[in-house]
Amino acid sequence: MSTFPDTGTWRAACAGDAVLAAWAGPWSVCFAVQSDSTLTAFAVVDGLVQPGDGAPTFTVRAPSLVWAKFLQRTPPRHHHGLFAMMYRVPEFGIDGDTLTYMQHVHVVRRVLEIGKWLALGKALPVPESLQPRTGAVPVPVATGRYVPVVANGVSYPVYYETAGRGRDLLCLHTAGADARQFHGLMADERITSGHRTVAFDLPWHGRSQPPDGGIAGSWRLNTDLYVELIMGFVAAAKLEQPIVLGASMSGEICLELALRHPESFRAIIACEASEKIDRRQTHWAAHPQVNQAFFVPEWIRALAAPQSPAEHVDRIAWHYAQGGPAVFFGDIAFYSGDWDMRDRVHHIDTNRVPLFMLTGEYDYSCTVEHSQATAAKIPGARFQAMAGIGHFPFAENPKLFAEYLLAILQ
Repeated sequence: MSTFPDTGTWRAACAGDAVLAAWAGPWSVCFAVQSDSTLTAFAVVDGLVQPGDGAPTFTVRAPSLVWAKFLQRTPPRHHHGLFAMMYRVPEFGIDGDTLTYMQHVHVVRRVLEIGKWLALGKALPVPESLQPRTGAVPVPVATGRYVPVVANGVSYPVYYETAGRGRDLLCLHTAGADARQFHGLMADERITSGHRTVAFDLPWHGRSQPPDGGIAGSWRLNTDLYVELIMGFVAAAKLEQPIVLGASMSGEICLELALRHPESFRAIIACEASEKIDRRQTHWAAHPQVNQAFFVPEWIRALAAPQSPAEHVDRIAWHYAQGGPAVFFGDIAFYSGDWDMRDRVHHIDTNRVPLFMLTGEYDYSCTVEHSQATAAKIPGARFQAMAGIGHFPFAENPKLFAEYLLAILQ
């Protein structure tokens, strides 16, 4: 059974780590990692890990059996990251000052990565990411433009990109992100040789600017607005009965599209979708004392599978770090608030539009069990679990996800 390294070795590796050194600055914190009765403290002064002990402001704790799963090269699901364990492993917990933990969760994650690297018997230095690296990310040959989309009486300048030729495949990005999530699919000739991928940035996201006079921090998404924006874009971009693909919040809205506008789409592919998702809103994403650019990527990082390539997971985190004030928070107001299809999902008629539901094994937010239970309520819906994939299938592992997608497209 793997265990964390001895205190001196672990602290020394942290003190010499290039990632933690890059984050050094005018901030200090002391926290501890507890495994059974063993407590390892990390005193950080001006962003640099010190050799001695300190008084922890908070403690990250779990039994050794839980940490042993975390320390595996490829952990079992729900044991592969801080927030995954926080949500799905009852024995895991945070004691002490929660605000300070949320302010420094990126530091805690890195310290744990260093401990894991050493526990696996790997030589220093610790790589920037413990995810496997498979090579450079292919660059799509895409064309971008803007169209005006009117929703709820407001005109939004909406940016979108297209790549490929053939039947339109409308791609809807996840909460707090943008259409760059589909660059992996857009660069895959297996997809683009027979389909024109079309991906747009929601208003306030990516390259779609807020409307004139929009107040920073005011974005709030809801079901009706979301549907109106999508259907408005389909009309503005002159799409003809596209196939629609989404995941997470866009997987949820795919179910709504299947109910409200079945004849408008050739098929609907809803990934990481459920009739209702609870407990995923977090006020820390809009808290004035928490750096959104550090916190939001950490909040979503463990939603990716540990097998997904580092080059793609890093880009997901970077896109989330670039979000506008409370944009992610405003999207989750829909994803884990306004969205509720429990009393309507069984009305979806798959004779009017084929519905496919796919969910990644490592998704701890919308689990395989959640999606499968929803699919079981929809006569004719076809469900499949995706091994080795998490919450962002088309973004975190586009080459692997393409295998599942091609089976549907063909």
